[in-house]
Amino acid sequence: MGFFLLLFIILCLFVSIRLFLYRTTLVYRLKKWGHWIEDRVHVHQSLKVPELDENNQENMFYRKVYTYLNSLPIEDSDNTNLISGNKPNGVVLRLDDNQTVLDTFLGARVSWTNRVEYCKKTFVLKMKKKDKRRILQSYIQHIYRAAEDVESRGSKELKLYMNTTSLADDNRRWSSVRLTHPATFETIAMDSDLKKKVKSDLDSFLKSKQYYHRLGRVWKRSYLLYGPSGTGKSSFIAAMAKYLSYDVYEIDLTKVVDDSDLKKLLLQTTRKSLIVVEDLDRFLTSNSTSSAVRLTLTGVLNFMDGLLNSCCGDEKLMIFTVNSKDKIDSSILRPGRIDVHIYFPMCTFNSFKTLANNCLGIKEHKLFPQVEEILQTGSTISPAEMSELMISNRGSPGRALKSVITALQINGEARMSSSTVEDTSSPAESSNVFVMDGNCSVPVVKEIQKLYGLLRMKSSKKIGPSDQDSGSVERSR
Repeated sequence: MGFFLLLFIILCLFVSIRLFLYRTTLVYRLKKWGHWIEDRVHVHQSLKVPELDENNQENMFYRKVYTYLNSLPIEDSDNTNLISGNKPNGVVLRLDDNQTVLDTFLGARVSWTNRVEYCKKTFVLKMKKKDKRRILQSYIQHIYRAAEDVESRGSKELKLYMNTTSLADDNRRWSSVRLTHPATFETIAMDSDLKKKVKSDLDSFLKSKQYYHRLGRVWKRSYLLYGPSGTGKSSFIAAMAKYLSYDVYEIDLTKVVDDSDLKKLLLQTTRKSLIVVEDLDRFLTSNSTSSAVRLTLTGVLNFMDGLLNSCCGDEKLMIFTVNSKDKIDSSILRPGRIDVHIYFPMCTFNSFKTLANNCLGIKEHKLFPQVEEILQTGSTISPAEMSELMISNRGSPGRALKSVITALQINGEARMSSSTVEDTSSPAESSNVFVMDGNCSVPVVKEIQKLYGLLRMKSSKKIGPSDQDSGSVERSR
């Protein structure tokens, strides 16, 4: 009997020591039980924050709540997801599906549940009915301020959205991944003057909200990037997204069912985003020869500048890429649908030097003049091909430059052999083409003013008897 009593005393002592050592767990359990009893006594109300609104557009308040909740100390929860972050070896905490997290505000205790039902995501806010009138409005403002503070303190996690096939039980048409493309305006192989013009145009756009609204126009801007494959159009788009801190919505037109489906995709995009349609010329060409495709040219035109653009948020950039705009319908290229045309040529000497600096870490080399001489003869390769040659031989800059020279010489020989079949249908583009259309095209207006001044100077000269043609111009002016 004494043995069992001693064993019982030892067991009680062990439990007491364990509870003392793990008093945090005991306090946590007691608090949890107290909250459970309190929840049974008071009347609560639940408020839902759905991911999509009644028009299947993204609920911007949902994104704010998502940012705010993930900034709370959810590591105290029973289960939490650990996700790799933007920084190397960085880990961030994320709410699990149907997980509940607690929060306090002005002495009131509230709970948030990340509810997921039938592929639909909703945050459910639960609070005491007596606290609702006292704290709700202030709490919502607190969420907005806290979310904006989190976004401003850390670099925004950019996302690349891709359109998916529509499902009967899921109204969401976009799936997303983190946009981790490393391209910046400093690393892309582009003429430095052209980079400055593009940056200036983007900066001007960001500050033009009141100006666009005063003109009665939607605050958006459209770019056409055209040039051969491998000239850096996709890298340029990534550099724009990083420069502006905008998410990217890339639309695969082959997955779009019809004109109505394209409108739904546009409605589910958010403000401060890039909407990208790549290889538009290829789609239009295949669409014109296929009777199975239900997406029409009219649908694409309405997507570019139709009334729906005013219903899905301001501050957007639309970017279209083509290999050549010669076969593009003129209705697509008109001002208002396309504001800026940017040509991406094959590799020039300036882009070669940028690639050499990025890939090989050299700004000068004895072989540079030879490369420049070959490029001046008209022989060239794409920036993608040239950078690949440099990367493959990055251990030896001399060998890398020799491989580039060899590739240029081979291209030049092939070009000479095919010189009998030259294409004279359209003039060659300059390597620094930056054409702006529309009412906001200040560079174009300045050029017209200069031309007008020259014409006035010529017409001010005395008209002689033999100047009948010039006289007719003067009179018609």
